[in-house]
Amino acid sequence: MRVRRRRRRNFTRLYILLGVLLAIFACTVAAYCTGSGSQEPAAAQSGIERPEEYLHIMVMGVDRRSDDAGRSDTLMAVTVNKTAGTAQILSLPRDTRVQIEGNGYDKINHAYAFGGSKLTRKTVESLLGVPMDYYVLIDVKAFERIIDAMDGIDIDVEKRMYYEDPWDDNGGLVIDLYPGMQHLTGDKAIQYVRYRDGEGDIGRIGRQQHFMRAVVEKMLSPGILPKLPQLAEEICSAVETDMSVSEMASLARLLPTIREHGMESAMLPGQPAYLEDISYWLPDIMAVRELVAAQMKTELTGSGREYAEELKKQYETSLPQGLTILSDRQENAGAGTGSAETAEQNTAQRKEKANSPEEISVLIINDSGINGAAARLAERLQGRGFNVTGVDTGRKNDRAHTIIVTDSSNTDWFYGMPFPCTIMAGGEPDEAVIYIGQDYE
Repeated sequence: MRVRRRRRRNFTRLYILLGVLLAIFACTVAAYCTGSGSQEPAAAQSGIERPEEYLHIMVMGVDRRSDDAGRSDTLMAVTVNKTAGTAQILSLPRDTRVQIEGNGYDKINHAYAFGGSKLTRKTVESLLGVPMDYYVLIDVKAFERIIDAMDGIDIDVEKRMYYEDPWDDNGGLVIDLYPGMQHLTGDKAIQYVRYRDGEGDIGRIGRQQHFMRAVVEKMLSPGILPKLPQLAEEICSAVETDMSVSEMASLARLLPTIREHGMESAMLPGQPAYLEDISYWLPDIMAVRELVAAQMKTELTGSGREYAEELKKQYETSLPQGLTILSDRQENAGAGTGSAETAEQNTAQRKEKANSPEEISVLIINDSGINGAAARLAERLQGRGFNVTGVDTGRKNDRAHTIIVTDSSNTDWFYGMPFPCTIMAGGEPDEAVIYIGQDYE
């Protein structure tokens, strides 16, 4: 009897955490509690006053690998007002350049590889200036199974998403989604979240936030209740957290109110940059602190502003030589708070046809293994007037042939490139993604 009581109690925890964090994140989560309690970082000197009714939860989606610890490819800070029943999501781009204790400046998603959730937590707290009360870690490899256990989700796909690469993903990758309301199974949901366009990480984060809203609707629907046992089984081994059962229960009671108010979402203020073939997101320290304070309906104190200015100067001094800072796109990046309606308005404003290279946002991904190829191509494209929004090192280094993925209306703008390439139809008229192959040089 003792064993049965313990098992029933553990599954109660699973159900509560599942309901709370699926609504807040974008995936299903559940775990046995490993204790509670939060650290007190340097947030006390940040000058951000945190009222008692606010709670901060750090959510990580980690791609664990057999040969290393993996990276936190999805990172968010969720702010919950327990009195008002509201929730706000701040997405932190994985390429955000930050100071990581004991490791100098690096991408924020490397903090997990260096020191797991504990170091990631310290890094996020130092960046935002507020303590994280709890953390939730989700193994993204369980993503497809979990969505299927929910019988999929309904989501309004904002545009045509097509990409085909027979040499990618151990046997080929095909992303094939049409605009409009879609019912996505696990494999289709992965396509939606993984799709890369000319907006780079900005577009990817926008889709994550859009996906979250769809998950909220599904999790709060009556039809989800019979599926909870199967969901709990799928997620037991996929998640860890330090949230207590009492806190889970408290948050669970807020879900209907959070849904009624809607979840506001924002992206960390900053701008893109790259060094050789390494992409970065450079945070605007002052804007970050102001946004965090605004999420709690407060303001930076005088000392808080002084401290943020000091951090900003230190950060600017730390920037390496040769770093190329791209155009400031904070308005398009969603640096402020937004909603589903805002996202739909932005989608409706997309151009039907680009009238010049300046209107085409280009993301360059180096899959060739040729050092510096993406940076050199970026200079070439900028010389031709294209709006290069970022460069990145791909997940492979042996792509044979260079591919340009863009809308068919853009073909003329990409003719005459000084390297062999194939132009494939996909994406919107105002964007393009170039995958560099070994035939580039």
